Amino acid sequence: MPGPVPNREADLARPRSRKGADVQAVTKGLMRDVKVPNADRNWHPIAKRLWDALKSSGQSDFYQNSDWAFAYSLCEDLSYYKKAGKRSGQMLQTIYSAFERLLVTEGDRRRVRIELHEPEPEEQSAAVLAIADYRKELGLAE
Repeated sequence: MPGPVPNREADLARPRSRKGADVQAVTKGLMRDVKVPNADRNWHPIAKRLWDALKSSGQSDFYQNSDWAFAYSLCEDLSYYKKAGKRSGQMLQTIYSAFERLLVTEGDRRRVRIELHEPEPEEQSAAVLAIADYRKELGLAE
């Protein structure tokens, strides 16, 4: 989606939920078994760092085997580019454009209206906390 990066959901005057946007929870194991290949030991350190960041990023929960194969190929190309003596600006632009398809950066995700949020911690009710405090005072805490 070309154009400027849209604002974050929290920055909008009218939330997208009123405009019909969908919210998807990010959970591990959502899709079938996906095999994430190991990084190549000979890659440039920047390509290795990007690969490790991809593995721990929220959007990777939705990656399939084909996405990981594509990301591997791109990291291979990035490593080749970084190690090359003479570099082409067009090659770098092509590599970065391909990474956009994997929604690697926040701006890429916001362009397609995907925002990743940290899971909200489960809150215990006041009654449960009061009982736990009472048990502590009585020396009955586990």
